[in-house]
Amino acid sequence: MSVPAIDDDLWSAVGDPTRRQLLDLLLAEGGGTATTLSARLPVTRQAVAKHLGVLDRVGLVHGTPSGRERRYDVDAAQLARAVAQLASVGAAWDARLARVKGIAETIQRTRDAGQEG
Repeated sequence: MSVPAIDDDLWSAVGDPTRRQLLDLLLAEGGGTATTLSARLPVTRQAVAKHLGVLDRVGLVHGTPSGRERRYDVDAAQLARAVAQLASVGAAWDARLARVKGIAETIQRTRDAGQEG
């Protein structure tokens, strides 16, 4: 089973807990600005703006001007691509672990058979 190419920048972006919280908030609230989002998190508005910039660069969110700020919304297609990548990586690891389990069980059966004889 081959694993499709993984977008390291995308996974680096979602590897940060604050950015995952931002994505959760944006999904739950249907979007938001750095100001509205920072009110819900234990970080400054400037930190939220920086994290939103990272998410924007990898395409997970898109910012549009909204008065003096930018309103950010999740890009559903890019999020779906990220979920598909994660599912693919998970399936590949499940297959690897199943092979390791099979090898371990074969070794154990061989040892058990050797002890019986």
